Amino acid sequence: MTTVANKTLYPTEPLKSWNEAKYLRAKYYEDFLKAPERGGLRVSGSGTMYFALLGGLGKDVHTLTGEPYAATCAFYQDFSTECMEAVEKAGIARDLCGYLRNYWGGVLLDKYILTDGTVVSPWPRPDLFFTSHYCCTHAKWYQWCREAEGNLPMYGIDVPWHPFDHEPTKERLEYIVQQSLGAIEWMEKLTGRKYDDELLVEAINTEARSSYLWGETCVLNKAIPAPLDEKTMFSLYVFNTLCPHLKEVADFYERLRDEVAERVQRGIAAWPNERFRYITDSQPPWAFLHIFRHLERTYGAVSVGSVYSYGLQVNWDFDEEGSFVPAKTPEMLGVKMDTREDAVRAYVNFKLKNGILCRFYDSEVTSDQMMKIVKNWKAQAVLIHLNRGCEGTAIGQMENRLDLMKAGIPVLAFEGNMGDYREFDVQRTMSRIETFFEALGIQRIET
Repeated sequence: MTTVANKTLYPTEPLKSWNEAKYLRAKYYEDFLKAPERGGLRVSGSGTMYFALLGGLGKDVHTLTGEPYAATCAFYQDFSTECMEAVEKAGIARDLCGYLRNYWGGVLLDKYILTDGTVVSPWPRPDLFFTSHYCCTHAKWYQWCREAEGNLPMYGIDVPWHPFDHEPTKERLEYIVQQSLGAIEWMEKLTGRKYDDELLVEAINTEARSSYLWGETCVLNKAIPAPLDEKTMFSLYVFNTLCPHLKEVADFYERLRDEVAERVQRGIAAWPNERFRYITDSQPPWAFLHIFRHLERTYGAVSVGSVYSYGLQVNWDFDEEGSFVPAKTPEMLGVKMDTREDAVRAYVNFKLKNGILCRFYDSEVTSDQMMKIVKNWKAQAVLIHLNRGCEGTAIGQMENRLDLMKAGIPVLAFEGNMGDYREFDVQRTMSRIETFFEALGIQRIET
């Protein structure tokens, strides 16, 4: 084992946007909790729901998206244990989605956790469920919830897969457009609220702006040194899965993008000793994010992103060289949204440029994505989380490993579960990763 001196290579400084991100996350969960006393609506569903369609109901509609909420549960191990034991006691299988089991556990326990770890009761029951179905779990996730919480109303939009680097077929586009128009009529009748098409267009433009700005921020992370590390990015990308159609979110992303651009210009690093760059693939084991910091301190190894953090709710196009570029928004393209149907069609067309959908269906497309990210973000290795907590992102992972190896990219696979810390052996995993890095000749940093 060899070591190198702990010499600072790059200047670094705290991210100025960090406190605003913490405030917005806390506010999001508190707003959902307190919505009824303020006369607002509660809507629960997937973090990939068609958010902007809720915009026409008014500005007092508050969402709770299941996956990000469950990731918060998973971070707090004691509460997650309660949730997992509750669902197991109810006879629910352990091999179901790790996020789903954390969420269902809260319903069964009648408990809700906030971002600071505070647990409150009762569970905040939504007024309705509105979700998208592209994961094999989503339909049953909220079907179970609607029944468990009192036969609540539910609407799900079925999203057919297509290669996101191709234009969607007319049939796929129209299939989702008609479901979306039906959803608007359903929500209007259910809530008794008059649907406002001007607010719909505003929400579409705002959600698209949020996606575009986060995409620009991801592209900025190609710089050496990287201005952001992935552990930090996990707390930043998430707003596109919480409430991207809200102006305060898009405005935050604009300030963040500008700050990251300034960091690149001044050579400000996420980690001062960046010596090695890698990417990951799937959701991380949320209870063990300290692994990222350990690798930074021990090897100067920085994760600069992943298919997950770059692809989830970000819509992409490609330039002539095949590099990722944020998809232009309908507003940028000058798309007319004079009617409700025009607006919905423009929105759906934009949403179908989402970068994560292929993970659930086609390992070859995912491998191609990963190799492009390795090349464009100048990564030197890939860590693959064989994630038993997500049936969707785990599809084809071993094929991805083989494809990367054939391309000459060093890759290590390790087992775990994003939502159930009991299925992650932290010591064994750390040992495997350290052996992998040292086999690549990466020297430890003297401390």
